[in-house]
Amino acid sequence: WPRRGRPVAEGCCEELRGRSHLSSGLVLRWFQGHLQRCLGAVRYRLQERCRVSLSACPGHPPTLHILPCSDYVCCHISMAVRLIPAIPLGDALYLTALPPQGPQAPPAPEGLWGLNASRQEQRLLSWLKEQAPASSCHLKCLQILKGLRDLRGQGLEEPFCSQWGRVLSSYVLKTALFSLLLQGPLEAWDERFLVERLEDLVLYLRDCLRKQVLMHFFLGNASLPEAVALPRFLKEAAPVNLLAAFDGPTLDLVAFQLINTWIQAPHVIRMYSSPRYLRPALTP
Repeated sequence: WPRRGRPVAEGCCEELRGRSHLSSGLVLRWFQGHLQRCLGAVRYRLQERCRVSLSACPGHPPTLHILPCSDYVCCHISMAVRLIPAIPLGDALYLTALPPQGPQAPPAPEGLWGLNASRQEQRLLSWLKEQAPASSCHLKCLQILKGLRDLRGQGLEEPFCSQWGRVLSSYVLKTALFSLLLQGPLEAWDERFLVERLEDLVLYLRDCLRKQVLMHFFLGNASLPEAVALPRFLKEAAPVNLLAAFDGPTLDLVAFQLINTWIQAPHVIRMYSSPRYLRPALTP
């Protein structure tokens, strides 16, 4: 970010409560403008090899689409790369600019940034792999729950469809799984107990939604295993409730629909896995 002592994203600071903050929204708009200019500079040079385009939709970061020309490569494989501006904090931690959530979502504070702790998550997963049974099903539970969430979303109407996806974001599901894993014996996550553990995860998430509380797994969490080394400022940070941005009626409705989805899981899988229910992909 700094170049010759000056910030690259000049003009991206805003006054919030009498103090200057780096605006996530303004940085993202500045970033998208630079992306468009860079894309214009390289598209002509790459046109014989591949087609390059940039897309952005509410709630998602800008995505770079790369489609190789079939007469240039033997495998016609496309690629989509999410591009997110980030500020390094050290120890592989980053602040990430939050994309706008669209017209149906309440506006997020301009000074609000996301925290990317991928390295710490990998440390936790490595520790779980050592401690849990070799045939542990915790990752399968997460994959199945994400799949049920996405399938149920195919049959929901707006604005609840967008609320469903935002409340049950992949990060929320992952946080619920991590929190549940540290509560009980890891031996109970053997693959032969897959259905029981998946039900436990659904019920735990439902209770969090009803109580309107699911705390960030790394910020201010004193119960983390010692193997997951965290910087001091993360350990001493104030705990953050990931559900604080949503109102009670929305969370209650999501909790009800979540249990309904679990009860009707075989029907949901049969019905919404049909190709005629799948939504077409967004055109770049």
